[in-house]
Amino acid sequence: MALDPVLLAILACPEDKGPLYYLADEEALYNPRLGLRYRVRDGIPVMLVDEAEKVPEAERRRIEARIAAEGMRPTFEPDEAGGRR
Repeated sequence: MALDPVLLAILACPEDKGPLYYLADEEALYNPRLGLRYRVRDGIPVMLVDEAEKVPEAERRRIEARIAAEGMRPTFEPDEAGGRR
């Protein structure tokens, strides 16, 4: 089940407040800055820092290569001050 685009547009990492990448087929949201993965369970993002998974380095490289290769867009684009555009 894909997440609603309206919901995706407001999702941010609860740890650093930055944008995430939605990996629909992996049922996850990924923060490349911190290497954290937030699971999506039954169509609901689990946005709890305590439940986030620290992604191992090899897995980070795989995910980040996929993001680049597929031209994935983050949940939002931060402005120069670190807020949302």
